[in-house]
Amino acid sequence: MRELAAALEVSPATVAAAYRTLKQRGFVVADRGRGTSVAALPPMRVWRAAELPAGVRDLVSGNPDPQLLPSLAGVFARLDPAHRLYGVAAKLPELATRAEAQFAGDGIRGDVAVTGGALDAIERALQTELRLGDRVVVEDPSWPRVADLVQALGLAIEPVPVDRNGLDPDLLDAALRRGARAVIATPRGQNPTGAAVDPARGRALRALLAGHPDVLVIEDDYVAQVAGAPYVPVHGADGRWAVVRSLSKVLGPDLRVAVVAGDPLTISRIEGRQRLGPGWVSHILQQVAALLLQDKATAQLLARAERTYAARRRAFVSALSRRGIEAAGDSGLGVWVPLAEEAAAVRELLLQGWAVSPGERYRFHSAPGLRVTTAGLAPEEAEQLADAIAALGRAPTATYAG
Repeated sequence: MRELAAALEVSPATVAAAYRTLKQRGFVVADRGRGTSVAALPPMRVWRAAELPAGVRDLVSGNPDPQLLPSLAGVFARLDPAHRLYGVAAKLPELATRAEAQFAGDGIRGDVAVTGGALDAIERALQTELRLGDRVVVEDPSWPRVADLVQALGLAIEPVPVDRNGLDPDLLDAALRRGARAVIATPRGQNPTGAAVDPARGRALRALLAGHPDVLVIEDDYVAQVAGAPYVPVHGADGRWAVVRSLSKVLGPDLRVAVVAGDPLTISRIEGRQRLGPGWVSHILQQVAALLLQDKATAQLLARAERTYAARRRAFVSALSRRGIEAAGDSGLGVWVPLAEEAAAVRELLLQGWAVSPGERYRFHSAPGLRVTTAGLAPEEAEQLADAIAALGRAPTATYAG
């Protein structure tokens, strides 16, 4: 800083202030002992989905299978058309009651909020609990928009590798010792690896986090009822925590509703921050969600969806395994395929009619690979795609972390 101040003919205090501003806005990162460097990613990225060529199979978007989403036609006819005016309660009682029952079924007991999707809940929780420059543990690899959100809030990303059972406890411990103030974890259906926390890993993570009661633990349980794996908590009974369950993969992406359970203080702050923005989630949307969740036909459809998604994941993973490629897809809506030359593979597969996601969007230090949405991938397509990937070359040994 002194050298830069001399070169620019300004005071060291001016340079230090400029460094702080750049860090707060996400342009640079400071690492104790290594100095300051330009951030690997810009503060915010806007991904504009390119229109795929005609005939190309879309295995990029991460959408659920529309055939496995409940119909909205009958629900619209049952909506209460009365206007909701200013001062209305933020939560529709019917949806809050249904959410509380579903959370309780998984042993989750806390206050409940309703937000405009999973990222809305995560953003409000981080905004109310953390300050600029605080460190947030993010899974490596992980859904890109989580990292984008963390950076956009002026927070520092602390990537921690995941294996088939979730976050690595030893490396999480190291991140917490470095001062991480929040942890964002996916208990099942981890995107992109499909990892699911098992009971042993859950106990290890809860025991570790119990020693850091002031750290906010956010569980992004975004596939919930259709995950294909049981829920195992990462958070403990005490401390600061929130479990976020989006309804996008379950009832439809356009619904834009998530239910959140958490400790009373965290939920109170999420709802308080919500009042300073939109105020509440539209009761029309909340009615749709409540009516669908109360319908026995929806429960039957979601059970079938969970079985179907699991069968499609297994079919693709098995097809790759028979060709010498060990992929991962224990839960969720996709499969992670380790592949050294991911960029070249994406280009070649597109030429063959398959659109898949390059792993570089998801990872920080973990090994390269491809993310393939299998929610709508038929068994015969799984064989064809496995043939195409096998022709590209064998995968590296590492599945997640390099």
